Amino acid sequence: MKKIYLSLFAAATISHVASAQTCVRYASDVYTTYSVTSNITYGSNKTLTGTTQALTLDFYEPTADTSVMRPLIIWAHGGSFIGGSKTDGDVSTLSQRFAKKGFACASINYRLGFSPFDSTGVIPALLKAVQDMKAAIRFFYKDKLTSNTYKIDTNNIFIGGSSAGAITALHVAYLNKTCEINPYINQATLVASGGIDGASGNQCYSSRVKGVINLCGALGKYGWLEAGDVPLCSMHGTADATVIYGQGKANPGIPIMYLDGSRMIYAGTQVSGVSHKFYTWTGAGHVPYSSNTAYMDTTVNFVRDYLIGRLGCTNTPLQVPNTPAGTVVAYPFTNCTTNVPMACNAVGINELSANNLLQSMYPNPSSDKVTLVFVNSNTEHTLTLMDVTGKVVKTDKTMASEFTFDKSNIQSGIYFLKITESNGQSSVHKIIFN
Repeated sequence: MKKIYLSLFAAATISHVASAQTCVRYASDVYTTYSVTSNITYGSNKTLTGTTQALTLDFYEPTADTSVMRPLIIWAHGGSFIGGSKTDGDVSTLSQRFAKKGFACASINYRLGFSPFDSTGVIPALLKAVQDMKAAIRFFYKDKLTSNTYKIDTNNIFIGGSSAGAITALHVAYLNKTCEINPYINQATLVASGGIDGASGNQCYSSRVKGVINLCGALGKYGWLEAGDVPLCSMHGTADATVIYGQGKANPGIPIMYLDGSRMIYAGTQVSGVSHKFYTWTGAGHVPYSSNTAYMDTTVNFVRDYLIGRLGCTNTPLQVPNTPAGTVVAYPFTNCTTNVPMACNAVGINELSANNLLQSMYPNPSSDKVTLVFVNSNTEHTLTLMDVTGKVVKTDKTMASEFTFDKSNIQSGIYFLKITESNGQSSVHKIIFN
């Protein structure tokens, strides 16, 4: 990996996010510079030709940032699933702009290419991109629970992209049941590839996100957005001939995908109740921000408003949503319910829980034993100790107010303890045995 330090940090005072308050950090350019760590490997998987591809990302962060709980935006580039790179100008510029506001950003490479050059070939290509982005999300959850190199607040991970990258992010968030993709891809092929979660790396960690940034993207079916899904923001031009604003084939003339564009998605969210901030560029074509500074400024301002709103900030918006153009004709849609989760030995290693059932845990790290003191002493506690792969290495139950975990035959390393009370509440905690 190479690290490029562009210049020194030059922000004097930074205010971090708190609930329902005006924010300085995240709402404005509190840093003048950023640094980039290039070609971080976050996973690997088989390509169209059967070779193994290392999956890499570029990590952007404010220069000399001291925060240890930073929101993260994971960006995916465009390129019709046949081209493009994590260094493309639009995703690189977005990463730079938001790093100056105090966000961490990751611009990812994902597997490209499909054959035949039609809908039969492109659906598996889209699935590969979805699987790879999920592996990137899991990479940062794993890091948080192990080395914590990147200092990410995993309660505030956002995903987004431009064009095909936006299509990818939308499907990561809203294609969440195997029955939704079954009509498009052979079940045996789906299973062999690892399902909708895939096997591109960091299995058994969470791929939960706080929100989605859709820049000129589309979704297979608008009905996949259901009540309770994560909020999103979208920006799209009415004259987009590559990914249709309303509904139609992506890349006209090449029958690769028939998709519901941002306007159709917006109509669907009005029915489902999913929060959706939508901005229309009247008369604009595909990804107008990629070559026009004014459009890029509009994009950054609108996405900024969405992000800080999700972080609990109450700053005055810089670019408010406008009225969607035209009308759309909804088609009948019935939600399916079947889902086959990814094969995984984990029984709950997703993220450190905000809910904490422990009053204290000491010593940690430890060379021999760790004592647990429970918040609620009037209930049974089920204790499950797991290694970083999700394998259960020890289980126990106790009604006592304190319990001591003995290292005994457990090897040195990082473990995760899931505590479950009889009422179903649970929390996950990291334990290190030296």
